Amino acid sequence: MKKTEALEQAALELGIVDCRHGGAQARQDWVAVETPVALVYNGLSHVVMMASPRELEDFALGFSLAEGIVAHPGEIYGIDIVPGERGVEARIDLASARFMALKERRRQLAGRTGCGLCGVEQLAEIHRPLPPLPQTQSFSLDALARALPVLQQAQSLSQATACTHAAGWVTPQGELLHLSEDVGRHVALDKLIGARARQGWRDGAAIVTSRASYEMAQKAAAAGIEILIALSAPTSLAVEMAARYGLTLIGFAGHGRANLYSCPERLRM
Repeated sequence: MKKTEALEQAALELGIVDCRHGGAQARQDWVAVETPVALVYNGLSHVVMMASPRELEDFALGFSLAEGIVAHPGEIYGIDIVPGERGVEARIDLASARFMALKERRRQLAGRTGCGLCGVEQLAEIHRPLPPLPQTQSFSLDALARALPVLQQAQSLSQATACTHAAGWVTPQGELLHLSEDVGRHVALDKLIGARARQGWRDGAAIVTSRASYEMAQKAAAAGIEILIALSAPTSLAVEMAARYGLTLIGFAGHGRANLYSCPERLRM
């Protein structure tokens, strides 16, 4: 397999035909692995998401936090990752009170590459009642400029496959503490949320290489992240959600520039 064990089992080498300039040539290429991952709480399958099959413990923890299934990591007693013929199960041992609450709102759902309204059945449920975020964080364009080259270099799966999204946690000084990659942009953010909770990081900002959808703004706010930076554009509902929750939402982030859509007081020029 090699290539660092196929980038921790998240990439697959295939034979392809490369067609260009009027000719064709057989060669090897790397493609991202996309795997169904079932999140199973106390034996009850809650949701199936398409994901890259690595950092799955962080994914399970981050998804649980971002979707309000748990309020803090201590309400999860254990996570077992169990590969199978058709996909992977993340078996989560959930506190009984949280499990009872989950069963009340449970709905089987098959997501497509990390997208979808996970368990939402009515339009009113899209606007989750989250408390306003505190004003404890700040970030600067200088820190963003320091982080961006490191963020790009750290995306080994994307460099190999040109197929994945990334989410990173960056300190106010511009140091990249962690990077998660996945075929689904929402899943990449879930993985980052899980890693952040596990490590106890508070100061800093989340940076995503994709656009910022409403669900990503909501996930960030639910996880207590005060600043979400996207390299691409936000959607109108993401901007609305960010303003509602007190989230600083930044888009089109680049070297020395960014568009600020909500809560400007956290950005230092």
